[in-house]
Amino acid sequence: MAELVTMPKLGFDMAEGTLVRWVKAEGEAVEKGDVIAEIETDKATVEVESSYSGKMFRHLVEEETTLPVNAPIAVIAEEGEEPTQDDIDAMVKEAGGEPAKKKVEKEAEKVEEKEKEEKPEEPAQEDAVEEDKEDVAPAGGVRSSPLARRIADDKDIKLSKVEGSGPRGRVVKKDIERYLEEMREEGREEEAEVVSETLQPMTAFSVGEVPEDQVVEMSRLRQAIGRRMQDSNQNFPHFYLSRAYKTGALMKLRKELNQLLPESDKLSVNDFILKAVALALRQYPNLNASIEDEKHIRRYGHVNIGVAVAVEGGLMTVVVKDADQKPLRLIAREVREMAGRARDGKVRNEDIQGSTFSISNLGMFGIDNFAAIINPPEAGILAVSAVQKVPVVEEGELKVGSRMNATLSADHRVTDGAEAAEFMQVLANYLEEPMRLLL
Repeated sequence: MAELVTMPKLGFDMAEGTLVRWVKAEGEAVEKGDVIAEIETDKATVEVESSYSGKMFRHLVEEETTLPVNAPIAVIAEEGEEPTQDDIDAMVKEAGGEPAKKKVEKEAEKVEEKEKEEKPEEPAQEDAVEEDKEDVAPAGGVRSSPLARRIADDKDIKLSKVEGSGPRGRVVKKDIERYLEEMREEGREEEAEVVSETLQPMTAFSVGEVPEDQVVEMSRLRQAIGRRMQDSNQNFPHFYLSRAYKTGALMKLRKELNQLLPESDKLSVNDFILKAVALALRQYPNLNASIEDEKHIRRYGHVNIGVAVAVEGGLMTVVVKDADQKPLRLIAREVREMAGRARDGKVRNEDIQGSTFSISNLGMFGIDNFAAIINPPEAGILAVSAVQKVPVVEEGELKVGSRMNATLSADHRVTDGAEAAEFMQVLANYLEEPMRLLL
């Protein structure tokens, strides 16, 4: 029996998506779980897996088409099954969509579009208006259109040197352009360059060429980030706690472990932080939570840590599920793989859904300190800065120590300063005695 594939809902706030690429072509075999298409949402480009087995019988939409959630996009049929167009239209109508256009109609539209493209371009409106005006013979007896005179004046060209091709020898725009081209062809490039620029008075200082302002369209990801962060900053009562952590033991342990691991499994500082945060959250469930409604807080059973990844056009959060239960090596591998898919635009739906707390690490950029905006609907986010060598006082002596600053942003509706400070203290226990992370 033929099955209808619809635009999936890839996230609680997704309203529409763009089908950017068909992975399975019409007529190609499909197994349940196969990737059949790539869908672009506000957050990412996600690979969509098939819920059915059979063959890709018909694509109902073209690539680069934006559709609302649950809109029909394809038909998957069993081997040997040949649904008619009427059958497909009935399935689409039953799903609440519009019947697909017949192939003949699509081809007719393509022919019509091609004919439009092949039509010669009409002259620019300004040129047409200017050239149609009555020409005037100024002093010197040279007839010219207003547009030609303006260009000649701007380029410091004497109209008497230009041969006109218009009625009664009238000089028009194309005559000016031809005059400049002839000068270049005759080897008078220097003179052509001189007349191609408006003469400027000498000044004591010139700033040179200044680029024009640019107005660029925001990407869907940038728009989504803006909406979510504005909502969070306005509606979540943030408060912030910062602390410096001793990282000498952590850096030493990381170096020792990485000497034993292959290059593909090396551990980053962020992997240790992620594991430490997950373990600390297990002790402070109010920070691994979100507001359910005005009277209830949802404390999550799973500790799923979101990790902010820089991608083209913004940031994306990939999620390590049950991070408190996973060993460091597995955490490192999952983060590396998900971050790679995110940057390549091949992120999966499960990569970016379900986070209960987030980490934003800008240490690789040498940032000393910063605070992050909470990622709704979570109750907190930890902003991590660079590990640096700094002067410290230990037992009355000035020494060089390894330190890292981190700032917790928390939702005051869910937790308070004392509880959040205790969380930061427990986090210090894990980071400053990192062998705890291996037990």
